[in-house]
Amino acid sequence: MGRLDGKVAIITGGARGMGGAHGTRFVAEGARVLLTDVLDDDGAALARDLGGDAAFVHHDVASEADWSAVVQTAVERFGGLDIVVNNAGVHWTRAIEDETVDGFRRSFDVNLLGAFLGIRSAIAPMRRRGGGSIVNICSLAGTTGLGWHGAYGAAKWGLRGLSRTAANELGPDRIRVNAVMPGAIATAMLPADREGLGDARFARLPLGRAGQPDEVSSLVLFLASDESAYITGGEFAVDGGSSAGPALTPRPVT
Repeated sequence: MGRLDGKVAIITGGARGMGGAHGTRFVAEGARVLLTDVLDDDGAALARDLGGDAAFVHHDVASEADWSAVVQTAVERFGGLDIVVNNAGVHWTRAIEDETVDGFRRSFDVNLLGAFLGIRSAIAPMRRRGGGSIVNICSLAGTTGLGWHGAYGAAKWGLRGLSRTAANELGPDRIRVNAVMPGAIATAMLPADREGLGDARFARLPLGRAGQPDEVSSLVLFLASDESAYITGGEFAVDGGSSAGPALTPRPVT
């Protein structure tokens, strides 16, 4: 038996990267998965590769109408809704001095408003199923004042607060809400290596490397499954030790 047998999931930003990895793992563990994204070609191709237990729909996560259509599609096609992974996001690095009002709003629309709409849209169908799990993909940038991440970091800090508030409000309905904070993960969203440093950029992390999308999926899978039935309102770092403390200094000589 799979760890998600009988469950129905929506995964936003599911066309590639971490979202694609989550969808692949979920289907392998028995879930029926609706992948959503604005990258139509990539999303449709992945859904075809995953077979009849997966489908894809175009989805602007900042649109109330799109969220209504996505949830309706999941319920009509797969019979209900048990899991939402709010994975869709936009990311860039920019000094606060150079950030624009439009850029700041876009970051909040996708990274925070999109998750809010996902949470709100999931309540009624999850309540009908007797509960569910919502996993919000936050970021290391939502745990510290990471330079050049003003718009992105502010949205992710907000998502942490929203996740805890939702966990508090929805607990009586057996709807669990948890936040995952990835660090440097090897996807298209990872800042470009402009100085030719390669993996040396991450050499000072405790684990000395960037993470892989499937390493985040392992945690998301656990939080989506009944194995985490008594976990809600949690914040879970998957960052190679980035949040453990300052970079290690040379070993003292004794």
